[in-house]
Amino acid sequence: MGFTETSNVLIIGGGVIGLAIARELHKKGVKHITLLEKGAVGQESSWAAAGMLGPQAEADEGGVFFDMTVASRDLYPAFAAELLEETGVDIELDRVGTLYLAFTDDDVTEVHERFKWQRKAGLPVEHLSAADARKAEPFISPDVRGALLFPDDWQVENRRLLAALKRYAEINGIEVHENTHVERLIVEEGSIVGAETETGTFHAAKTVLATGAWTSLIKLGIADLPVKVEPVRGQIVAFQTAKRLFQRVIYSRRGYLVPRADGRILAGSTSEKVEFDKSITESAAARLSEIALEIAPSISSLPVADQWAGLRPYAADGLPILGEIAGIDALFIATAHYRNGILLAPLTARIAADRLVGGTDSKYLTEFGADRFSLRRAGTGI
Repeated sequence: MGFTETSNVLIIGGGVIGLAIARELHKKGVKHITLLEKGAVGQESSWAAAGMLGPQAEADEGGVFFDMTVASRDLYPAFAAELLEETGVDIELDRVGTLYLAFTDDDVTEVHERFKWQRKAGLPVEHLSAADARKAEPFISPDVRGALLFPDDWQVENRRLLAALKRYAEINGIEVHENTHVERLIVEEGSIVGAETETGTFHAAKTVLATGAWTSLIKLGIADLPVKVEPVRGQIVAFQTAKRLFQRVIYSRRGYLVPRADGRILAGSTSEKVEFDKSITESAAARLSEIALEIAPSISSLPVADQWAGLRPYAADGLPILGEIAGIDALFIATAHYRNGILLAPLTARIAADRLVGGTDSKYLTEFGADRFSLRRAGTGI
């Protein structure tokens, strides 16, 4: 079969989650870390994201998952500063805030409800009149009827984040194998001891599965992995401007605009269950352009500079899968982050590294454990 290699921790999956976990493990003193990626590092869902860090703008209610997204967002200032110092790569954390616009009666109702519960929860949020919204962002539609401003919802240039994490791995001797497809995990006496690939066998004391939308394709020995994750395609179009028109990420109930420092404006996104098809479509481009024009009609004069698609990892309840599987030792799963992989990367990495190195528990491991689906079925008949 080829060579055999041994590491302390083997990470399968080279997206933002896998790379962030590798960095956190290294910072905790793990000496030999090997990362396997079926293609090129950071070129799947993480690369295709829009980089929004907007838990408040996207939340209809509180709860454990909302708490997790806010906690991870709040790690980003230190995370960005550390990566800049460690790698010299600026991940372009933009902390200007996020604007959420209302155009219809239903939008206005939602804006009022979101403002009430978030203000009651003590979260930073401001209710703006239509005039104040247009003052904050002069290029938005004159049809806006009001808005919420979330000063602590930010954005990051996700492709620069991936470049920084990859650079950290290079600088610190984290061994990365690209174009290395894992066929199965190796099971011995109920414990995962490594993985088989087309080119060789990788042994490890502990294994991390951070394989995103491809998680359910990996075999557990000769059996299927008892974790079900499916791909959901998301498409984004990018418009090009000579200068930056918008200062903030701008949402409506139907989509969003993300202004980049280089003049691009990202418009997103779709959610399509098409298995592993990453094709881009004219219908999606038309729909995303329509969403963008509702937010800012002036965009109609801008050329579409690019369009791309990525496959988000989705579990049955739309929530992450984190932690161990009962009866299987030395395996940690970090997958199914769906639309929140960039946002949740720093906290997921910390939770995973704390568990793998020190055995530290977390309420998020309890809430989002891999066994929750079988427990729910046993308790409810679903």
